[in-house]
Amino acid sequence: MRESPALVESRRFGTRTVPVLRPLGWLAAGWRDFMRCPLPGLLHGLLLAVFGAALFWAARSQFWLLSGAFSGFLLVAPILATGLYAVSRALQRSGRADLAVSLRAWRPRDGRLVVFGVLLAFAGTGWVMTSASLITSLAPTPVRNPQDFVRVVLLADQGYLFEIWLALGGLLAAPVFASSVVAIPLLLDREVGVLAAVFTSWRVVMDNPLPMALWAGLIMALTLLGMATLMLGLVVVVPWIAHASWHAYRDLVDTSGLAERP
Repeated sequence: MRESPALVESRRFGTRTVPVLRPLGWLAAGWRDFMRCPLPGLLHGLLLAVFGAALFWAARSQFWLLSGAFSGFLLVAPILATGLYAVSRALQRSGRADLAVSLRAWRPRDGRLVVFGVLLAFAGTGWVMTSASLITSLAPTPVRNPQDFVRVVLLADQGYLFEIWLALGGLLAAPVFASSVVAIPLLLDREVGVLAAVFTSWRVVMDNPLPMALWAGLIMALTLLGMATLMLGLVVVVPWIAHASWHAYRDLVDTSGLAERP
């Protein structure tokens, strides 16, 4: 049986296994990059914090929509950090980076990152619609605010709405995480196809299940912490995670056989 060309392409380079606690090292390296070149990170974080606050304000009376929208936002966030991957790349290459480096990463030199971003947007939109449909259809009373969500969904005496909601969210989030955890930095850094980058990302996760589970948990915990501070924490959390994600990619993927992108 003939293999997919993208699968063959992804096997041109290798993946590495790392210790379970290696994600803590990625966070440390990401923090160093943030401190060395803070302006691009602060601007990215501020824009995402403002977007999150606007989203909360727009959906404040429809919490069933808000919960799905924030979950969907987490799914598409990796593509929004592309400029910060470029900053970490420049720091690793030459020791210097500035705002212009992050802005240049958004120039549409080819369509690969655009294609990946569209796919993530579809995944996020699908979850928003699924979450909204689930809660509005199965909740015994309307869910309009966080108190309603806690009372009607989280602490419901009967039924398993919260468990179903979490399970569906996990079913969507897990493959999206596995498909994107190193794919976007790889597409930025090397000449490789979108499907080959996705297959590589899956190989990384399968080769490192425990470290990647810890990494996913750290990303979720830091993001929730940032949101819990009225979105202000996202100003720091977003660039920290983005820079750390670049170091995760460099640790986990052996790209020595691939041509670098300029």
